[in-house]
Amino acid sequence: MNSEEFVQRRIDQYFCDQELTCTISTLRILSEHFNVDVPPAVYDAATGMHGAGQYGAQCGLVEGALMFLGVVGRQRGFDEDDIVNACHDYAAYFDKRLGSLICAVLRPEGFSDDNPPHLCRDRACVALLMDIEFITKFLAGRSSS
Repeated sequence: MNSEEFVQRRIDQYFCDQELTCTISTLRILSEHFNVDVPPAVYDAATGMHGAGQYGAQCGLVEGALMFLGVVGRQRGFDEDDIVNACHDYAAYFDKRLGSLICAVLRPEGFSDDNPPHLCRDRACVALLMDIEFITKFLAGRSSS
């Protein structure tokens, strides 16, 4: 299965069927794709991120990728500066490609009962494919040094 099929299936499973948050769905998908164990405490921490998204603050798709960069970076021996720089670069990458890091901009409809179900499904698929591309390059840069 290619990355696009993998991401679409997992988004449908986690985001749509199980109704997991954007942050937790992102963490689960990236952990599976990169075969990385994400500690349970990270998922616990990610639980609260949805409240910030519902408030209109930083998008959970961004938060999940940033959290994953920290986890995978530490597990693969990156130092703090490498991880911080990667997170900075990722934020710029996401912002340039999708136009914002802010949920209120990316999801101007907000969160209401009137929204169609899984309003961000397509955006989540795009973001996860971007994440895989970015993180693959990040990890490859480390192995080539």
